[in-house]
Amino acid sequence: MIAPSTSVRRNYGLADRIASLDLAPDLAENIGSRRWFRGLATMLGLSAAAIAFWPGFSPVEAAPHMRLDSSALDEYRSQSIGPLALGADSGRHMAETGAVRPLAAAPERPQVELLATLAQGDGFSTMLQRAGVGAGDASRVLALVGGALPLDSIEPGTQVDLTLGRREQPGDPRPLKSLSFRARFDLALSVDRAVPGGPLSLTRHPIRVDDTPLRIQAQVGASLYRSARAAGAPASAVQAFLKALDKQGELDGKIRPGDTFDIIISHRRAATGESENGKLLFAGIERDGKPKVQLMRWGADGNFYEASGVGEQKNGLVRPVPGRETSGFGMRRHPILGYVRMHAGEDFAASYGTPIRAVTDGRVVSAGRAGGCGNAVKLNHGGGLQTRYCHMSRMAVSAGQAVKRGQVIGYVGATGLATGPHLHYEVYRNGRPVNPETIKFVTRAQLAGADLKQFRTELAQLKRVEPGAALAELAPTQREQAASEPQREIDKLDSRQTLN
Repeated sequence: MIAPSTSVRRNYGLADRIASLDLAPDLAENIGSRRWFRGLATMLGLSAAAIAFWPGFSPVEAAPHMRLDSSALDEYRSQSIGPLALGADSGRHMAETGAVRPLAAAPERPQVELLATLAQGDGFSTMLQRAGVGAGDASRVLALVGGALPLDSIEPGTQVDLTLGRREQPGDPRPLKSLSFRARFDLALSVDRAVPGGPLSLTRHPIRVDDTPLRIQAQVGASLYRSARAAGAPASAVQAFLKALDKQGELDGKIRPGDTFDIIISHRRAATGESENGKLLFAGIERDGKPKVQLMRWGADGNFYEASGVGEQKNGLVRPVPGRETSGFGMRRHPILGYVRMHAGEDFAASYGTPIRAVTDGRVVSAGRAGGCGNAVKLNHGGGLQTRYCHMSRMAVSAGQAVKRGQVIGYVGATGLATGPHLHYEVYRNGRPVNPETIKFVTRAQLAGADLKQFRTELAQLKRVEPGAALAELAPTQREQAASEPQREIDKLDSRQTLN
């Protein structure tokens, strides 16, 4: 066995002593002990030594600053580039000398081009004069344009391009050189002066317009409105579509996801690229490939009719007055007589003079004094139904007069046995009083004869429009077939009948 040398034994002893010094104790253990404080002191000492020996930073030396006088600054500025919008004055400037002579008169532009807008409530003449057109030229333009179309038919917001020429004398208005604007969707007008000082003349520029309706079909998703909007239907058309279905009572949980909606609206496309949407013409719902709802706008009143010729349904009664109900139908103690008796109607609170309206179409049976009911109007609505309106201060109808739904027939008062102004409203069925809340009138129009035949012919032709395609773009034979064979579509119409 070979014994280690003295130097090796010395190195091993030094390493053991350095390891036993415990120079890096864990400061997370035995917090507050002597070993912990010794470790904290070691960390602080090493940190101080590191900071003391940090090399630091010094600025980089650059070229010495050069002093510039005013002439040098002007030279630099003349060669600089700066934004004019921020006030830059780039370029050389030279002061005027004795050779400069002021102009006797500043030259004016040979012509001025303007864009005038017809504001809401503004007149065409006022707009022209505000743009700088002289009174003589303005009156001539009004005569020319007024001969082509009524001036009040020009819609507010119309923009007019104007070109004014050179003045003949200083201070005179500039003469009108040319004027042009879009008068209607299908017509543009221009007023020009052929030669300087010559008369103004009007030129009509007809614009070719395609009036083929726009048809949109798609399936109903979770929301009918969102589905129609996603298919490209305008918001106004979708709202009219929902309103038409609601008047027919088709929105009361009757439309399901998976049904197909069919929207046809009037649509115009100009040859210049503009387009505008008009009224809703057709509203339809299909289920399993069969039409469930078919409504078309028809007639001078613009109402919707079903394929069977039945008009819009007016659901429920019109409330006779806007006041709240204060007393219902049934037995009660009379507030004046003091004993219990039958209250054969409803009382509505309303201020004196509030208009009273007919709850639905009918004819006046009587209008006058009616004992404890005071001034009263009684209406006959057909089918054994009658209504009476009591305690009126004044009546607005007379016996035998026909009234419409919502028409004013009188005004709230306190005539007869009444403690204050209010409306006492009664409903009779076959002469016997019934609870008004149990009655729901439905008023509907019914087409017949030649009107029904013409209506169905127009409906069949309208349904020939392809979704997203124009009827005018069809071949002539197809258009003739669409006009001469409407019976094919009529056979597919909904034949259900609705009682009036």
